[in-house]
Amino acid sequence: MQGIPQDLWVHSKDTLADGAAPSHLDRRSFLALSALAGGGLVCGLPSIATAARGPTLQAELVGLVKRLRAEGKIRWDEKTSWSVYDFTGRKKLVSVNEEEPRQAASMLKPFVAQAFFYTLGDSGGRLQYSAGIRDTMEHMIRKSSNTATTEIMQLVSRHNGNMGPRATEHVLKRHAPQVFRQTSIVEYIPANGRTYRNKASARDYSRFLYAQWHRQMPYSAEVLDIMSLPNHDRITRGVSNMPSDVRVYDKTGSTAMLCGNMGIIECQDRRGRPRPYTFIGIIEKASRTNYYGRWITNRSNAMREVSNLVYNYMRGQHRLV
Repeated sequence: MQGIPQDLWVHSKDTLADGAAPSHLDRRSFLALSALAGGGLVCGLPSIATAARGPTLQAELVGLVKRLRAEGKIRWDEKTSWSVYDFTGRKKLVSVNEEEPRQAASMLKPFVAQAFFYTLGDSGGRLQYSAGIRDTMEHMIRKSSNTATTEIMQLVSRHNGNMGPRATEHVLKRHAPQVFRQTSIVEYIPANGRTYRNKASARDYSRFLYAQWHRQMPYSAEVLDIMSLPNHDRITRGVSNMPSDVRVYDKTGSTAMLCGNMGIIECQDRRGRPRPYTFIGIIEKASRTNYYGRWITNRSNAMREVSNLVYNYMRGQHRLV
């Protein structure tokens, strides 16, 4: 694997906690994988049974990322993670570096909201979900306010033994250890947004979104409602073939070392039925860029190209509008 970017590696797992079915390599699938590997790509396919019918979405996505690297839109020294889960088909379509903890940046903020709601339930009435806290929560997620985020994290800490920022991680893992497996929360988010030590994996975001969509966590409807408020996302806005009326529940993450977005995209088929899927994309740089504006714009546009590829695939699968 020496010299091959990580997003060209694929890690297959026998069990997936976010609802995806296990996959096993038979001889036919192994030969399909070997053919791809011979061309310079090593691609594990989430649903191996589809390999014989043509390229999977994962193979197409890996090919696109390879092209984006060749064009300089993603540098070869930048690591990426990608995840797509189809709620309608109930299967994982893309799993590239999902288990790798990456900088969380502001994508952590819905996790902070969930930690608050767990704490609310544990408080025995000592903590209330007031209109003021609702406004702070909206500023935290919709406006991506770092000050609001620290305020909610400090509130969680005060009701959990004054553990500081680690209280948020402690609450999440106490209540849902099967979801927050690669999540590490060790610092508050400063006003300048320079937070690089909090981490989570694309798989954690995928599990979290799956649990929210299926109302498996307290106040899931409220968390999704706040995540659906209009914002400047990278997975529907500016995506060339994406309809303007899709609904997205998402959170972006941006630092001088990270460009990310995790969310649920809810489309409709031609009969008006919802066809939701998750999309998580993370591009992580080893060191801070000296040209933040240009860097984040270029990586955001690269992510939009990947999201467009995924949407086109879903449109063909589910006859989307």
